[in-house]
Amino acid sequence: VQLVESGGGLVQPGGSLRLSCAASGRTFSALRMGWFRQAPGKEREFVAVISWNSGNTYYADSVKGRFTVSRDNAKNTVYLQMNSLKPEDAAVYYCAAVQRGSSRWPPREDYEYDDWGQGTQVTVSS
Repeated sequence: VQLVESGGGLVQPGGSLRLSCAASGRTFSALRMGWFRQAPGKEREFVAVISWNSGNTYYADSVKGRFTVSRDNAKNTVYLQMNSLKPEDAAVYYCAAVQRGSSRWPPREDYEYDDWGQGTQVTVSS
């Protein structure tokens, strides 16, 4: 599946951004969709994941209560609404896909995903 992220940019601390990830090439509703991020000098880390039917979501502790993952299967798109952004949220954000049922729940490791987008930069600075 091909994944294309968008929506990144520069935002002040406390601000909000909504990232989008458009998928093509496979039945989107058959996919679990995850978000990861990688800051300079750090390893890529899990952010959030949503099940194929939006029935289940899971978040990293660092973003719980501030970020919300959602999806629109009719539009083949997954979203990450990021509120109350902090400087430590600055990173390149990636969406990733894995076939539902092919991994444990929740899939929190990058090796559990099959396809990745190219990433979108999020900068949090005043």
